[in-house]
Amino acid sequence: MKKYILFLLVSITASYSFAQVSQDAELFKTLMANDSILFELGFNQCELEPMKKLLSEDLEFYHDKGGFQNKDAFIEAMKANICGNSEQKPIRKLVEGTMKVYPLYKGEDLYAALQEGKHEFYIKEPNKELYITGEALFTTLWIKDQGQWKAKRIYSYDHKASN
Repeated sequence: MKKYILFLLVSITASYSFAQVSQDAELFKTLMANDSILFELGFNQCELEPMKKLLSEDLEFYHDKGGFQNKDAFIEAMKANICGNSEQKPIRKLVEGTMKVYPLYKGEDLYAALQEGKHEFYIKEPNKELYITGEALFTTLWIKDQGQWKAKRIYSYDHKASN
């Protein structure tokens, strides 16, 4: 009986530990590129049009400090809060090595993926060095919609001020 329980625990652990794709996987590279469009172009450079194309029409964004937003509210908040003050511009950086991607299949068909990681937030002010203000965790549910990856649910949580 003990051997059976040990085998069962090892099997369950192994199945979960191999669910994440490697950083060389095409899916990982695709979602890393999409993350860059959402955050480097959208959040950091305020080029919102490319970002909008990656958002599902029924986007739900959940933030542990700011609450819930649909796609329209999310875009408006980006314009007003993230892109609205060039004197104190928020900047987001993905913490290297923290991104993980988990594919979701229906049978043999890849229909979605979960992306998770940690990001840091900075403030950029004119004539000053970039300085860190906080960090948080994130999880994004990406859905494959007619061959295109769309962010359908975004969770940003465990926000902490930097020390």
